[in-house]
Amino acid sequence: MTDNVGKASKGGALNGVRVIDISNFLAGPVSSMFLGDSGADVIKVERPETGDEIRYWGNNKNGVGLMYKLINRNKRSVTADLRTPLGVEIVKRLVKDADIIIENYRTGTLEKWGLGYDVLSAINPGIIMVRITGFGQTGPNSHRPGFGTLAEGYAGFASITGYSDRPPLLPGFGLADETSGLMGAYLALAALRERDQNSGKGQIVEFGIYEPLFTLLGPQVVDYDQLGLIQERNGSRLPFTAPRNTYRTRDDKWVSISGSAQSTFERMCEALNVPELITDHRFLDNRLRIQNSETLDDALQIAILEFDREPLISLFDKFGAAVAACNDIAEIFKDPHFIARDNIIAVDDEELGGPLKMQNVVGKFSRTPGEIRHAGPKLGEHNFEILVDMLGFDLERLSEEGYEIDDTK
Repeated sequence: MTDNVGKASKGGALNGVRVIDISNFLAGPVSSMFLGDSGADVIKVERPETGDEIRYWGNNKNGVGLMYKLINRNKRSVTADLRTPLGVEIVKRLVKDADIIIENYRTGTLEKWGLGYDVLSAINPGIIMVRITGFGQTGPNSHRPGFGTLAEGYAGFASITGYSDRPPLLPGFGLADETSGLMGAYLALAALRERDQNSGKGQIVEFGIYEPLFTLLGPQVVDYDQLGLIQERNGSRLPFTAPRNTYRTRDDKWVSISGSAQSTFERMCEALNVPELITDHRFLDNRLRIQNSETLDDALQIAILEFDREPLISLFDKFGAAVAACNDIAEIFKDPHFIARDNIIAVDDEELGGPLKMQNVVGKFSRTPGEIRHAGPKLGEHNFEILVDMLGFDLERLSEEGYEIDDTK
């Protein structure tokens, strides 16, 4: 695993782009995390005293939230209560020289505080505002509060996840929020390119958390529109390719296998020494295999139980068939491919008193690589350098308003 302790920024692909992140929880901060990974200067605005509530999500070490350290890496933390005149003034000054502002408050909240796009764009006509809400800025549900859990049900994900005789399943991580984070970063950059290459003007980019996940759910819309089909829960099987499932090996471990291409299916059967499945009239092509997927899975599971997991993976590799271990996180830490790809990185963290390992930046650039310069900061860690040095606020005024300012750095 790569050790990034003490490394200085090299300047990624987004070097020179400034992002103001006034969002909370997960979807908005994930968007700015991806932008920061590629070199953007991300200033995270948090409520004084409490900060972003994600500081209290998940596990902690000595009271320090570990999830916050991951999601808010590469950001500078400044405190501002947006419900107060001083907080509003801080955001207005920040926006003046920024490219992107990201928010995920309920529809109408920023306007109530006097921070609507009309106000901010008057200060900076080039500002791009990314607005992430539960259901979007328009429509009959736009007023409702929304979180990823609601979106995973509303978008149709839960209804197709699990088994037909059991309740719908939600994912074991923040799937809707994380996909919204990816979408927010992508849309922000699309708007940024349009501004810089075409109009020179900023704009609003808004979407509901359910919408990216809905788009990623595959051919459900066209299948229902054209054929009246409603996808049902069917475990790990897919309605458009077979075989596709997880299978238990002799040593009580698990692998995931896909035979999406005909040649891949045939190589799988040859590796497992069940060539008769290739010529079986029920499995001759993908459409037939879909119709008989349960029978096919049973046959493959019987064959796979003859092997321990590592010999099975080596055998599939020899035959050019597709297989992968179903890893838990302890296995991932030891996996030689994860290690070779530097998928986990160690980052020094003063608050935790030592290095902290987390997922590395995704994507390898040949000239302008992204990097993790530091983990999520302490609350208000950069108050002095941003509020006083950068924005010119009077230190005495800030102190009177109750802002904690460390001027020793």
